[in-house]
Amino acid sequence: MPADWAHWSNRAPVVIRPLTSGLTNRSYLISADDTPLVLRKNSPISAALDLDRAAEARALQLADSAGLAAPLVHCDPQHRYLVTRYIHGTAPELDAAGALTALAELLRRIHQLPTIAAELDIANKVASYWRAIGDGEDFFQPLHDLHKQVQPHIAAAQCLSRGKVLCHNDLLQSNLIAADDGKLYAIDWEYAASGDPFYDLAVISEGNAFGEEKSQALLSAYLQRGVSESDQRRLFHWRVIYRYLALLWYAVQETNRNSSTAPGRHEEIVKEIAGLRKFC
Repeated sequence: MPADWAHWSNRAPVVIRPLTSGLTNRSYLISADDTPLVLRKNSPISAALDLDRAAEARALQLADSAGLAAPLVHCDPQHRYLVTRYIHGTAPELDAAGALTALAELLRRIHQLPTIAAELDIANKVASYWRAIGDGEDFFQPLHDLHKQVQPHIAAAQCLSRGKVLCHNDLLQSNLIAADDGKLYAIDWEYAASGDPFYDLAVISEGNAFGEEKSQALLSAYLQRGVSESDQRRLFHWRVIYRYLALLWYAVQETNRNSSTAPGRHEEIVKEIAGLRKFC
C-alpha cells in the first residue's frame, strides 16, 4: 500500500485481492473507507514504453467528467500509482447483439471530449520504442526490415488524416467493462493522446481480432453511414500501424524482461513479424 494513502482515505486501506488482467502494471482490488477501489501500481518500465502519466491523468479527468471511465479517486503527483473507483461488471461480449453499436457509441463520445496537449506522434513513438529494443535480440533484423515496409502506410495515414481528437488508443476487450447497470466504460487510459480517430478504430479491430467483415461493421456503426473506399484505405493503413506498434511494444517488453521470472516471447514476435509483412 502506498505510504501516502491518507491523501485519499480516512482509514488504512486493505487489499482484497490482486487483479491479474494487466500485462505490465500491477493492480489490486482494495477497500478504503468501506468503498471498493482499484489501486494500480505503475510499471517500472513506463519510460521505456513511452507512457505519459500526466497525459493519462488529464484524459482520465475528462473521461470521468463525462461518465466514460472508472471515477478517478487519486492520481499520485509522482505518477507511481493511480486509484479509481471499482466498477462492478464484466468484460463485454463483443459478439453479442448490439455490442458493436454500443462500442461505436462509446468511441464517438470519447472522441467528442476536448483534446489534450499530448499527441500520438507515430514517428516519435516508433523512435522511442526502437531506442529501448536491444540490437542483440534475434528478431532485431527482421523487425528492422519490417520497419521499412511500414513507412509508406504511416505516410499514407497521415495524408488521409482529418484532424485530431482525444483517443483512448488501447480499447481492447480487457480495457472495457460492461457494468451491472448496463453502461459501457473504458479503463486503463495510459496510452491516451490526441490523434486520428481511425487509430482507435484500428486498435479495436486488430487488438480484438475482428477480421474484415466485423471491422467494416464497426467502422459503419461509428460513422453512422456507409463506408467509402477512402474510409477503408484509411482504416487499413492505421491497422498496419497499430500492429507494427504492438510488435515494437512486445519487443521492448522482451528486451526488458527478467529472464528468470518471465517467459520469453521471441517465437511469437518472429511469427507476428512474418504475418504483418504479408498483411502489408
